Amino acid sequence: MTPNDILVLLMFLSFIALLFTGFPIAFVLGGVSIIFTLVGYLSDLYLGTATGLGFNTVSMIINRIFKILDNWTMVSLPMFVYMGIMLDRSGLAEHMMKSMQDAFGKIHGGLAITVCVIGILLAASTGIVGASVVLMALLALPAMLRQGYDKSLAAGVVAASGTLGILIPPSIMLVMMADQLSVSVGDLFMGALFPGLILGFLYISYIVILGILRPHKMPLPANLKPVTLGTLWRAFKAALPTFGLIIAVLGSIFAGIATITEASGVGAMGATLVAYVNKRLSVKVFKEVAHLTFNTIGYIFAILIGATCFALVLRLLGGDDLVQRGLQAIPLGPQGIIALILFAVFLMGFFLDWIEITFIVLPLIGPAVAAMDLPISGYGVVENPKLTWFCVLTAVCLQTSFLTPPVGFSLFYLKGSCPPEVSMLDIFRGIIPFVVLQVIGVLFTFFWPALTLWLPAMTYK
Repeated sequence: MTPNDILVLLMFLSFIALLFTGFPIAFVLGGVSIIFTLVGYLSDLYLGTATGLGFNTVSMIINRIFKILDNWTMVSLPMFVYMGIMLDRSGLAEHMMKSMQDAFGKIHGGLAITVCVIGILLAASTGIVGASVVLMALLALPAMLRQGYDKSLAAGVVAASGTLGILIPPSIMLVMMADQLSVSVGDLFMGALFPGLILGFLYISYIVILGILRPHKMPLPANLKPVTLGTLWRAFKAALPTFGLIIAVLGSIFAGIATITEASGVGAMGATLVAYVNKRLSVKVFKEVAHLTFNTIGYIFAILIGATCFALVLRLLGGDDLVQRGLQAIPLGPQGIIALILFAVFLMGFFLDWIEITFIVLPLIGPAVAAMDLPISGYGVVENPKLTWFCVLTAVCLQTSFLTPPVGFSLFYLKGSCPPEVSMLDIFRGIIPFVVLQVIGVLFTFFWPALTLWLPAMTYK
């Protein structure tokens, strides 16, 4: 092994070791990068090595950070975050919950199905996992428990449904993935739509089947009302503002009317109008939404800057070449290697947030995937079909990182806002079947790339 290879391995080991110290991830990433830049410079100076690290590395890091922050696509991030938080404060989900519950009243698990449907609608209009999970926990979980639902099942439904926001577009994760691998954000948005809807369909199918096989886990409400045309009309009217916002944001992107950044502005304005119409908009609410948006974006960009430093130093040391050589040495073929990468991402999701995985792993693995001889067709239209498919595949796999302990953020969002009788053990038990369903969703996307690439290809034809 060369000195550069040794430094790459030591960087990874140092990063993993420092994760367990409790220091913020952004500082760990940036600190490790600076320390190993110094180590490389001193080894070149005194040991005669040729790592290439030194003062010029620091200037390259600064230039790279300015280049990232000068990217207009990244402007959409605070807009989408603002949109999600404003919708959380608009009372829209609460109104939908009350109206749609009656539409599924005669089905065992009707309330759970309502939670899944609202989770899909919120995902397609907000893209913010924390807001969706907390909102569902406050609105739906107490109602499910009062109706006699099994605690673990109710917790699992809420956590899984709220987590759909990170996959179904507009998703801030897809925006970041596109930036890291230079893939079209529009392609990723269109490519992730069907896999996200399939996950939602799997959740609903599981609830329906469980309601048939074990109805005692999801009893019907005591004051059951008959489903009438008026009931269905009220449910439709409750969901209409959300549909309008989805069409305004995703429709303008898919139709080529607006860029991602422009559509995010439309979504932010639309969410503000929805809050105003529902009489939830005030100076206090606006200040609260702005404060939460700044906090969220500050957290994301701090990690982005730290990960940029880390990835650049690794690349200068030849880390991407080392990863590519290591993957090519695995005797499994291209699809076997992709499966192994996904398994590694799944395991990393137990310990790392999706942001770190996106910023650290994807830039290293992306070039190796692009060089693989994969039977992935872009129908002659989609640019970078292999990377587009791989990004969506990774995004579906990263869904599990929100539901797997010990770093499953949805689990902690849920625990922090659920009734006290729901224990952490109940939550862990409840998410198991939904993690299995997410793995099935990964398999669908893996074996049928058309689920990802057909929609963008048909849009561009």
